[in-house]
Amino acid sequence: MAHVGALPKIHRYITAHNKEGKAIFSDKFDEESKMKPNDDGIAFALSYTTKGFPVGLDNDEDLQVYEHYLNEAPGLVVSGGTVLRHVDIPPNTACAMHRTVSLDYGCVLEGEVECLLDSGEKRVMKRGDVAIQRGTMHQWINHSTKDWTRMLFVLQESKPLKVAGETVGEELAGMAGVRPSD
Repeated sequence: MAHVGALPKIHRYITAHNKEGKAIFSDKFDEESKMKPNDDGIAFALSYTTKGFPVGLDNDEDLQVYEHYLNEAPGLVVSGGTVLRHVDIPPNTACAMHRTVSLDYGCVLEGEVECLLDSGEKRVMKRGDVAIQRGTMHQWINHSTKDWTRMLFVLQESKPLKVAGETVGEELAGMAGVRPSD
């Protein structure tokens, strides 16, 4: 199942300032956000990361944080920071049912995807729809036989979550190519 060319390339434009204080586009990173497929065919691009609140922009502190995570990929969530990630899901593909201890905004950019919760509830999401994941067990399923789905996620770590009287943690269920968060 070829991924190259299935969806348009992602261009990510990072702004900065020149020595005169004027806004410019940074040339520190390639403007193309590269998709990296995992063994299950689902591809991820780490399009940006931050660490700390509020985010430090002086002296390009945030760019240094992002560069660190490009060289040493984080888990799904960055402790004390944010993650901007693009995810491409091939036709007839589902990720594992999983939970992150985070607040996630997941927006469909291309195609359709089903968001299935561990209760059995589900919603079919179309282009422009957004799911706000609040530490729930969920799964993304692309039921199309021919079309890829592309989603954009922004993840922010949350405080420990209590569900039904128990504190729950990250549950990744062996998701292909995904390591636990720090």
